[in-house]
Amino acid sequence: MNVSATLNGLKLLSKPSLCLPHATVSTFDRLPIAISTVFAEANGGYRPDIRAIVLDKDNCFAKPHENIVYRPYTDYFRALRKAYPGPRLLIVSNSAGTHDDQDEKGASLLEEATGVTVFRHSTKKPGCGLDVVGYLRKAPEIGVKDPNQVAVIGDRLFTDVMSEYISAP
Repeated sequence: MNVSATLNGLKLLSKPSLCLPHATVSTFDRLPIAISTVFAEANGGYRPDIRAIVLDKDNCFAKPHENIVYRPYTDYFRALRKAYPGPRLLIVSNSAGTHDDQDEKGASLLEEATGVTVFRHSTKKPGCGLDVVGYLRKAPEIGVKDPNQVAVIGDRLFTDVMSEYISAP
């Protein structure tokens, strides 16, 4: 059971907009590499300064319980890694990298398969949002100063989308 999602879900009673995504696309490979363009289209031309991307794994770029990029998304994933090199791209999963991941085997396999760091966290999404932003702020080459400079890409409203809102001021 994801206690973090349950407890943070109660916040929806007073603020239902916490689970509304800023933008949507039909599939992972339909997301423009220049991610800020999606937000510009959805927000009347305002183009945010996106400096880092947080990716969910299951049902986003990988099949559930698999630690490899879904084959049809391989070229897109490679292009995303090139556009957001090194620590600018971070995988935050509620399976790989959590206490459910025995000896961090899933995180290690995923890092090996993708070339992208998997964030290790004890609190599942959405509750780890502040920790993720803190982690990204510690990488000076990224230049993240504000949570609004981080785009979260995921498939679940109560975990992925809410983790972005929880980390914002």
